[in-house]
Amino acid sequence: MQQDTPAPRTPAIRPSTRDARRAGISAFIGTTIEWFDFYIYGSAAALVLGKVYFADASPAVGTLAAFWIGFLARPLGGLVFGHFGDRRGRKKALVVTLTMMGGATFCVGLLPGYAQIGAAAPILLVLLRLIQGIAMGGEWGGAVLIATEFAPPGRKLLYGAFAQQGSPVGNLLATLAFLGIAQLPDAAFESWGWRVPFLASAVLVAVGLFIRLRLAETPEMAAVLARKRTSKLPVKDVLSTYPLLVVLGVLAGTAGVAITYVKTTFALSWATTDLGFDKSTFLTVISLALVVQVLVQPFGAVLAARWPLRRAVLWMLLPEFVLLPLMFVLVGTGNFWLAVLGMGLATFPHAMYYAALAGILARVYPVEVRYTGMSLSYQACTALFAGTAPIVSQYLLTATGSIWSVVALGLGYVVITVVGVLPLLARTGRRAPALSPEPAATPA
Repeated sequence: MQQDTPAPRTPAIRPSTRDARRAGISAFIGTTIEWFDFYIYGSAAALVLGKVYFADASPAVGTLAAFWIGFLARPLGGLVFGHFGDRRGRKKALVVTLTMMGGATFCVGLLPGYAQIGAAAPILLVLLRLIQGIAMGGEWGGAVLIATEFAPPGRKLLYGAFAQQGSPVGNLLATLAFLGIAQLPDAAFESWGWRVPFLASAVLVAVGLFIRLRLAETPEMAAVLARKRTSKLPVKDVLSTYPLLVVLGVLAGTAGVAITYVKTTFALSWATTDLGFDKSTFLTVISLALVVQVLVQPFGAVLAARWPLRRAVLWMLLPEFVLLPLMFVLVGTGNFWLAVLGMGLATFPHAMYYAALAGILARVYPVEVRYTGMSLSYQACTALFAGTAPIVSQYLLTATGSIWSVVALGLGYVVITVVGVLPLLARTGRRAPALSPEPAATPA
């Protein structure tokens, strides 16, 4: 079994198995709530927000632009909360991100539409999406570190998957919420029904805050704080010491974060607009594909832990070159069960890779700048590739009139990922690099 040996930079007390499991479960629950809040906006964007908030513009363009704003803000969130998390601790940063996300999501549910307050409506919607993006940008890195920095030696890749599992579960819950609301008559759905998941998220946020406030700081970060070894300006240290690793990290995340938006946000719009699926039917297709993702995704972390990491990554990514085109062919038939089959099969590669991605990025940087470094790579990737994926997909479909241009885009994401992750693995090896020389110390 491959062992991802922790860096010998800042020795810390080894957590108990019970503490490690509690941290992993806390990371999973917290990210599930945050992703639920983030994904319900994506579902609403594909189905209704254009009509409610962008009446004087192209609804599709306005909605997708507001959707992307959330991704554009995520690198800012990664930098702000990465700095805070590397200077003050992971736990404090995560409490703030969850509060921000919950507050912004609840306010979207209360926000009047264009018909009520005119141009202020889309402006406020974009502002709230911006806050969501900042919160999500800060959330991911901290949640991964809560899981991995509590993990037993040699099991960081596995424990990183706890935080990653929150994405498909949150997406599934968001899709199921809209699937239920979509049963309402169109008039009721567009006037008030779509707001219900946004307002109901307040309950989930309260649960998440209760759990996070009871969690201790990670042992690795607690050791850094106790020894006063924090970086004065983490982003400066990251960009001056590890610029190539940042770039490779951006490329390495592409397939894990972008393809899912081609398969959900874009595919939902395409299927309901061009293929004749009604929204409830295709939301069901997406829900079943997300169930597949929830079930198969953890096996990516298991595979990465048991095999040489380079081989595991290639085995996870390369099947996408067959399964993604097959998905679009099967969805294009307009048949419900063939669409389910296509979406389910195409879920395997990027979902399994996504499970391993957190552990891969968490081992790249030393603990003093780890939150900032991995957040910068991951969130820049989401802004460049994930947030633009539905927009670019729609543009290609409109410009070419062929869904094969979208297929080519999705396969391009896989190529970019391979180009980034293989040299990243070669350069980081099995240990996180050191920020500065420090004599070895005996763990407490």
